[in-house]
Amino acid sequence: MPDRPGSLGQVARTLGVVGADIVSVIVLERSQGRAVDDFTVVWPASALVGRILVGLGAVPGVRVVGVWRCTELPAPIGRDVALLGQVAADAGRGLATLVDGIPGLVAADWAAVTSVDPAWAGAPASAPLTVRYASWGAPLAPAIPDIAPLRPRAVTSADGTHYVAVPLQKAGLVLVAARGGPDGPGRTSAADGAIAPPFHASEVDRMGQLVNAAVLVLGDHLAPTEIVEAA
Repeated sequence: MPDRPGSLGQVARTLGVVGADIVSVIVLERSQGRAVDDFTVVWPASALVGRILVGLGAVPGVRVVGVWRCTELPAPIGRDVALLGQVAADAGRGLATLVDGIPGLVAADWAAVTSVDPAWAGAPASAPLTVRYASWGAPLAPAIPDIAPLRPRAVTSADGTHYVAVPLQKAGLVLVAARGGPDGPGRTSAADGAIAPPFHASEVDRMGQLVNAAVLVLGDHLAPTEIVEAA
């Protein structure tokens, strides 16, 4: 949307007209007179996504990047510190706690920690991945795409699922979060207009900073033998 006074109010009024109640707004980006805002809203079950898209499309300068269903309300920035506190409080289960908390921080459907060959820094794109622990909402056998090169980044698979991957740079572990696609709670559905967007660069950065801090907190507790295997 245009980064000028009144733009946010226009969007809010439009959402209100179609029956949507704004729960939170997170500014993902502000650059060159434009802003990318992430709105979390609730609306009656009878309200169609298409009606909301039509309403927002009529607001000058506004473009909808994506609409998707969240499994839980996105957490404010301050929740990162709270999650780190929970990780530190029980370091033995710290990594599982981190994985369970990630979806709410970056509006993902699920998250998982995977392991690659111990020589992860030189792992090829075809390196096998093992899911060591997955959050609630994850598929029974999460399909993790090729994530090499191993660095914090967003990637989209052929089926439309969006991923963000952040290596822990220890024990060959990589934290992955996903949204959209055919299997997730926030699955993409062109029929009703619900199209989940790729992870924004600011979301990748946020997850990367959180993971780096968690690695410092957990230390030797990141050894693969101490990770609870996913059921």
